[in-house]
Amino acid sequence: MKFQTLVIVVAILLNTFIQRVSADDIRPAYLQLSEIAPDRFQVLWKVPAKGAAQRLALDVKFDSQTRTLSVPVDAYIGGAHLQRWAIERSGGLTGLPIHIDGLEKIASEVLLRIQYLDGRVSINRVTPDAPTHRVTAPPGMTETIRTYFTLGVEHILIGFDHLLFVLVLMILVPNLRKLVWTITAFTIAHSITLSLAALSVIRVPVPPVEACIALSIVFVSSEIIRSQRGNPGIAEQHPWLVASTFGLLHGLGFAAALERVGLPQTDIPAALLFFNVGVEIGQLGFVAVLLLLFGLIKRYLSVSTIITRGVPAYAAGSLAAFWTIERTVAFWN
Repeated sequence: MKFQTLVIVVAILLNTFIQRVSADDIRPAYLQLSEIAPDRFQVLWKVPAKGAAQRLALDVKFDSQTRTLSVPVDAYIGGAHLQRWAIERSGGLTGLPIHIDGLEKIASEVLLRIQYLDGRVSINRVTPDAPTHRVTAPPGMTETIRTYFTLGVEHILIGFDHLLFVLVLMILVPNLRKLVWTITAFTIAHSITLSLAALSVIRVPVPPVEACIALSIVFVSSEIIRSQRGNPGIAEQHPWLVASTFGLLHGLGFAAALERVGLPQTDIPAALLFFNVGVEIGQLGFVAVLLLLFGLIKRYLSVSTIITRGVPAYAAGSLAAFWTIERTVAFWN
């Protein structure tokens, strides 16, 4: 009874934490400026919303030299409020201060993407600490590499479902050598589908992919429980096979995030490569921290495998099962 109670408490706490970090008030807003003619830009402003009537109190403010060419068109689509309009600024956007009104009061940020006619893309983050961004000259190769590498690292570190899958893999495979091969198989697999999807070689709807990613965590968690009961399954016998199979799904999830940002037409190979490198660096950092933590637990604490394997498996599986149901129901919303 005590063990079951502990599992329930851990699962509830973990779910509460994830729901908090996934709440609408910290989902990033998205501002895109697409050059449609010299000195003219199409504006897309996307703000997280609740239902079809409420959205975060965020607004875009340009300087007095910027002229509005069309009345903003509003719509609520996919949990967000969208506005589209056109602007004109003599001399282009270089030097333009873009202020996000209300951002300093909200625990969120804005992803700013500028698409130029020649295919160059500039991507920046606008944060509550600095709600005004001044546009600089279009980026070169170095800036593209730095931007997409940073995006890759950030995406994996806030991708809680991806990190949770890596965690249950590490619990499933206690042998360090076998773990290295397992993580390598996962990395190779998701790198393949990330690249293919980002280059539009394959296209898969995002909602089913996200539901299957959650289901992959449920599967590996259940395999850990089976193993503890003395009935090891395919995941423990061939972890590299399971990791590579589900890695293909996780790569599609990474590609969906990259698709929202877009790739610069002039530097596609570099942007894709360094986004992928950023994802891998972030993942390796997470694995290194977990290995250090597991090592400290084994060295200084005398705890049973029920605590080190059973509780995390039940908690991760319970949370992932909730995600699976939630994401499946979202198909029809």
